[in-house]
Amino acid sequence: MRKFVFIAAIALVIAAVGCSTGAPPPPPGGPPRVRERTPTAVPANDEEAIKQLINAEGEAVVQQDIDRLQSMWANDGVVTDANRTASNTSDDKTWKNWAAIRDRYVNIVFPSNPAFAEHPNIRVTITGETANAVADTKIGVTNVKDNDKWTFRKIDGQWRVTSLTFSLAAQ
Repeated sequence: MRKFVFIAAIALVIAAVGCSTGAPPPPPGGPPRVRERTPTAVPANDEEAIKQLINAEGEAVVQQDIDRLQSMWANDGVVTDANRTASNTSDDKTWKNWAAIRDRYVNIVFPSNPAFAEHPNIRVTITGETANAVADTKIGVTNVKDNDKWTFRKIDGQWRVTSLTFSLAAQ
């Protein structure tokens, strides 16, 4: 009888191995996010290039694409949370240089898992190789006018973000 049970157990193991596809099981929580990029038209001018850059930043946030975000930023960039008090800088939180900005994206922004991050109504001012922009913000439950201030610098012929100050609008 023990011999029969042993043979049956081996047969079950062989059958289970034979049915395996060899593919790893799917990750917990569903499939990973697809990192598809929205096709971007070649900008007609610098203003359009800057607007595309701001919109691409929002897209990369939703896709949690840190490499794409890094390609948009100047290494000496700065992000500032104005804490809804634009005239009071004493309560601001600041991240200086790409390493700190990266940590902010990975540890603060990405975990909030926004379904969209949009910047409608972007107003751009260009002065030579630098530019400023003010934009409304739509991310998660936030939908605020004149909430973000961006600065840019042309580096090797490409516009890069040099600073972003957000949460400018009072509650």
